[in-house]
Amino acid sequence: MKSPFAPYEALAEVLLPQAGIGDDGAHDLAHLQRVWANAFAIARAEGGDGELIAAGVLLHDCVAVEKNSPLRSQASRLAAERAAGILSAMGWDAARVDAVRHIIETHSFSAAIQPQTTEARVLQDADRLDAIGMIGVARCFYTAGRMGSALYSPVDPRAEHRALDDRSFALDHFRTKLLLLKEGFQTPTGQAMAAERTHRIAEFMVLFEEEIGALG
Repeated sequence: MKSPFAPYEALAEVLLPQAGIGDDGAHDLAHLQRVWANAFAIARAEGGDGELIAAGVLLHDCVAVEKNSPLRSQASRLAAERAAGILSAMGWDAARVDAVRHIIETHSFSAAIQPQTTEARVLQDADRLDAIGMIGVARCFYTAGRMGSALYSPVDPRAEHRALDDRSFALDHFRTKLLLLKEGFQTPTGQAMAAERTHRIAEFMVLFEEEIGALG
């Protein structure tokens, strides 16, 4: 079986113990593996320094901040600074450390920082791809459970006569964020992958809303 982080297995072995993997199933080892698979596919078409991208993937969540924390918008900056310290201690030169710092700081939707390098654009797209498609559906409902949200509003599931409230209802998050993410992808390859995964979300929503009696 191919290593999940090939061809950077050695780097992964060193960095995974410091990747911040905790008890959040939406940001676990499997998440890192999926983001690397996305990043590798995008970089194969778009270019970029593979080692920098791999380091960014492995450390992009090295500081864990819950979705409902007031520090959420600072999560990527905190992770970027911690990652810079880790890589500096490993003997990486300052320019490459700064490159990874930028890759990580700009990956987050909450941070709203525009990526300026190919590597940063690749990681942002790769991470956002994991928030959509069928994996995105699973992660959305998983996170809603962690936050104590209901699946949907039993009174108005489609929010036709109320404001969307994704803190209270998981289904609302599809309309407040997940269906919109495809508009912000940075690379042509990422955009194409995002369009397909967004189509899958839309299909899921039709089936889900049909089953709960929201379409008729």
